[in-house]
Amino acid sequence: MLSAHMARTKHSTDRTNGVVVIRGGRVIDPAASIDRVMDVVIAEGRIAAMGRRVDVPADARVIEADGCWVTPGLIDPHVHLREPGQEHKETIRTGAAAAAAGGFTAVCCMPNTSPALDTPELVRFVLERGEASLRRGGAARVFPVAAGTKGRKGEEPTEIGLCARAGAVAFSDDGDAIESAGVMSRVLTQVKQTGRVFMQHCQDPTMTRGAAMHAGARAVAMGLPGWPRAAEEIIVERDVRLARNAGARYHVQHISSAGTVEILRRARGDSAGAALITGEASPHHLTLTCDACDGYNTMAKVNPPLRERSDVEALREAAASGVVTVLATDHAPHSTDEKALPFEEAPMGMIGLESAVPLYLESLFETGAVPAKRLVAMLTINPARLCGLDSLGLGMLKVGGPADLTVIDPSCSWTFNAGEVRSRSCNSPFLGRKMKGRAIITIVEGRVAAERGAAVAV
Repeated sequence: MLSAHMARTKHSTDRTNGVVVIRGGRVIDPAASIDRVMDVVIAEGRIAAMGRRVDVPADARVIEADGCWVTPGLIDPHVHLREPGQEHKETIRTGAAAAAAGGFTAVCCMPNTSPALDTPELVRFVLERGEASLRRGGAARVFPVAAGTKGRKGEEPTEIGLCARAGAVAFSDDGDAIESAGVMSRVLTQVKQTGRVFMQHCQDPTMTRGAAMHAGARAVAMGLPGWPRAAEEIIVERDVRLARNAGARYHVQHISSAGTVEILRRARGDSAGAALITGEASPHHLTLTCDACDGYNTMAKVNPPLRERSDVEALREAAASGVVTVLATDHAPHSTDEKALPFEEAPMGMIGLESAVPLYLESLFETGAVPAKRLVAMLTINPARLCGLDSLGLGMLKVGGPADLTVIDPSCSWTFNAGEVRSRSCNSPFLGRKMKGRAIITIVEGRVAAERGAAVAV
């Protein structure tokens, strides 16, 4: 397996123009209904050939992938890169490097920066910074998600059409829900005209002010104000009605509640609903409960909060049944000093890009809930279609298409250590945890961007 002998190189070639052959891996491409052992040849940034026992140029780099999955490059539609304004937590460059280290070839970054990504100029700024990182190598592609309202204040829609033309792949006020139903309706109507999707952070602020963790026995025992499931569910219920009325695509971010799963199930129960309404699950909500907050562990303080075992099981079943179709990390870097504050004062969020693959494998694949092909779809073609990246050829493997691929060793055993984290921040409750499964080769635009979690720059 690749984890044992990594990448056997017949002849080292220039990473920009050299030929790379990934040989003998289990190629899984749900977009093309492919799941079989074959070789993939990459040349000049494109996929040159796919098949059994392909001819190998004498100067090619050969990656032996026996026992590994070879997939379209993984795509994360929900990350926080913090630039502009919060570069002490993360930058576009460091976040894109962390993404590549975790097996992601493309990420979509949220607009809750300082200032918010609410103008065409700021959308272009992110694209330019992302392109600069890509040219340097060792990084994933970066696509901006623009704010739905000016300043993310929930009062007035942004220049949605102009932001879309500037390159915004989706819209969201992530970090906050749009509280006003009237404003939300106007935003959805305008987003529909662009063909983009609106991604909602589902949280009724009137029910969560001062709340620090899930409302339940654990919060009572810790003497902390509780955050009820209904705060999420009420927004989803409202928005489903608004989205269907507007005919707009609507996506529920980081689902945490079993009740939200049931609302989403009903919303997607007919063809019209299934075409408009989607939802995502994050690795921490698929693996942890509110018990992780014991000892006032701020690393487990997230928004929405970790809930109970019944919610975890409901999310896993939702992934198994197709109610949840997208996996997204909600990668949320915070500095060590910020996370060292008392529990009620510490910011919410954890990094996720570099630990996501083994956690998805653990919670969904190893449990038997989701087969390999569906799991790969939730990480590739489904998020690609959500954000329109399939129009760029991303999320799929096609001869002549862009050579964005991820090689995953599902049996690789390793430990998630702080010293190997590529993100600028290190806030994760999973540090020190033994993991099984890893993205060990990440190829972006035909270049090896990361090997075994280490970024590879040009």
